[in-house]
Order: sequence, then C-alpha cells, then structure tokens
Amino acid sequence: VQLQAYGGGSVQAGGSLRLSCAASGRTFSVYGMGWFRQVPGKEREFVAAISWSGGGTIYADSAKGRFTISRDNAKNTVSLQMNNLKPEDTAVYYCAADRQGMLDTSRYGYDYWGQGTQVTVSS
Repeated sequence: VQLQAYGGGSVQAGGSLRLSCAASGRTFSVYGMGWFRQVPGKEREFVAAISWSGGGTIYADSAKGRFTISRDNAKNTVSLQMNNLKPEDTAVYYCAADRQGMLDTSRYGYDYWGQGTQVTVSS
C-alpha cells in the first residue's frame, strides 16, 4: 500500500489543523492506521492509532483531549483532527499502516509509511 499524507501547515498556538492520509490499494480496510511525529534529533513518536474497523482508538498522552483520529474505509483515508495546537506539537507528521489491523503504539509494528507533512505551531 502507498500512503500520502497532507494537510500540514503553519498555525498559531490554539489553532487547529486536520491532517489526512490517502491510501492506495484495495486492502486498506484491514489495516490498522497510525499517526506519528518526529522533530530533528529525536525519535519518531506515537501520536494516535485506529483499528481496522475504526472501532478502537488510542492516543498518546500529549494528544488526548485535543486530537481525534478517524478513518473512512470507503474513501481509503485516515484523518487526524488536531485542536488547541501547542508549539510543542511542531513536527513532521507521518501516517502509517499496520497489516495486523490492530492498535499499535510502536513504530516498529507498522509496515508502510507515508512521506510526512510538516506542522508548525507558533506561539
């Protein structure tokens, strides 16, 4: 599967962005999907994940209450709604697909990665 993330940009603190990830292939609906982020010099960190059906979600503590992950299997897309953004949310955000279809917080559990989209939050 190929993943294409988009929707990043620059916002002020307190603002919102919606990231989306478009997937190619007919098997998207069986994949668990996740969002990760990375800043230079640091490891890629987990943000949120959603199970293959959309019935299960999990968030990093930093994302709870502010971010919402969702998916539309008919459109082969997964989205991350980010509200009340903070400067520390600044990073390159990546979407990823897990062939096991499960909720996975480890980047090592994902099989496919998108190219990343930059999010910059200014104070």
